[in-house]
Amino acid sequence: MSTPPPPVAKPSAKSVAMRRRHFLLATGALLALPIFESLPLAAAEPDHDAEAPPLRQFIVTVSGGTVIESWKPTKEGPLDKLPSILRPLERHKADLLVLSGLCHLGKQKGGGNAHTNCAGLHLTGTNEFLWEGKVPKSTVSVDQVAAAAVAGETILPSLEIGQPNGEQTYSWSEAGSTVPYEGDLRQVFDRLFKGRAPTVPRWSKDSKRATAQRPPAGKSDSAKGAATDDQLVIDLVLQDAKALQKKLGKADQQRIGEFLESVHSLETRIVKLDQRAIAEANDRGNTPSKIKLPIDGAKEWKLKWRDADVDQRAEYIELMSTLAILAMQTDTTRVVTMAIGDDGELWDGVVTVTNELHHHTLEHQGNANPITKADPLSREACRQIHEWYTVQFEKMLSKMRAIDEVGSSLLDNSMVMYTSYMANGGHGTKDYPILLAGRAKGTIRTGRHVAFPQDTPVANLYVEMLNRMGDPRAAFGNSSGRLGQL
Repeated sequence: MSTPPPPVAKPSAKSVAMRRRHFLLATGALLALPIFESLPLAAAEPDHDAEAPPLRQFIVTVSGGTVIESWKPTKEGPLDKLPSILRPLERHKADLLVLSGLCHLGKQKGGGNAHTNCAGLHLTGTNEFLWEGKVPKSTVSVDQVAAAAVAGETILPSLEIGQPNGEQTYSWSEAGSTVPYEGDLRQVFDRLFKGRAPTVPRWSKDSKRATAQRPPAGKSDSAKGAATDDQLVIDLVLQDAKALQKKLGKADQQRIGEFLESVHSLETRIVKLDQRAIAEANDRGNTPSKIKLPIDGAKEWKLKWRDADVDQRAEYIELMSTLAILAMQTDTTRVVTMAIGDDGELWDGVVTVTNELHHHTLEHQGNANPITKADPLSREACRQIHEWYTVQFEKMLSKMRAIDEVGSSLLDNSMVMYTSYMANGGHGTKDYPILLAGRAKGTIRTGRHVAFPQDTPVANLYVEMLNRMGDPRAAFGNSSGRLGQL
């Protein structure tokens, strides 16, 4: 007669390795949260014994091309003194890979203008950008292919945000139709955080996503009511955070406190920006449009980029990019495409060398073929504008670098492409301004300038980016192969 095994003692709460899904079910939070070091994976799951944050792709596109002599380093190899447009990125130099010589070789057929042509080629690298009557058609864009490669692993497959000029479309579906960009901050915030069943990252060796979900807000076991329209979303999360913080180590208590407060601050700033814009619209006698805001007595309003001064545009960029970073940090999505700027905007307070402040006018006056025929003051004004854009981009990189992900940073685990939808303000398609920031989980060697032969397709770079996102294709758009040297 065999001896029965001894009874297994019931472990105490303190001795149990707290699984992330247990943590999630216990808290009732309304949003995804960062990784917590003091919540280890249980020993019962040995196939998930190493946390590996996934790779994110973040594309940031500004308008107006660039001033190439103030963008491109003078020599290849290790980055030394950065040219003036890139100089705001000096502290991030070790995380940058500047690429030059890349071109779009596709053509436009029928309809449109030079700006729509450049925009249609921008992220597609297509051979031919078509117009069927008044409807533009292109091939699928690199961001949408990347989103398909990680489909099912995040809540949102991709996030397209910002305010490109209405005539410009950068993202295209597999069917060749345009993918709209959401330009309203409140709409983006609510899409990311309001009233959804939450999920918390639990990384494994193969970077697959294990998720846990609970009933939507208002239907949980705790019978908490859903947020009213005029209640801040994050206030509900902060109520549950107090109980959660008691179960975390000191470092993670600080981490969740900083994270929740940063989101709360973000939402509060969005509301204040909305209120200010509504007041300004009323002062101008404008009829606000489209979006209803959760503010008592608020009228409908949506930010019009051209109506905003440079300080307001900078604040908009900071808030929108912070939303993008939070979306990636919480693994709500791994693919973000952000558009900044409008060729029709005015640059009072940034342009100091000429009385002409209209960007589109400066683009044409500051570019010519040959360049010696361009107006030098307008060209310097364009340089000032693009240096201003780089200052805004630097803020994004600083935030990403500061986010810890199990000993690495969000920037380390990202592939950030910073570029424009055309090479220069004269609708150029050769020698695009392109830099990659972040090490793409160690697959990109940064701190360098790599110059490629003229007419090397930008689509060659897109093949490399897609391969890193998990799409194995060897060709994309009009690529001639993989780019190499990354």
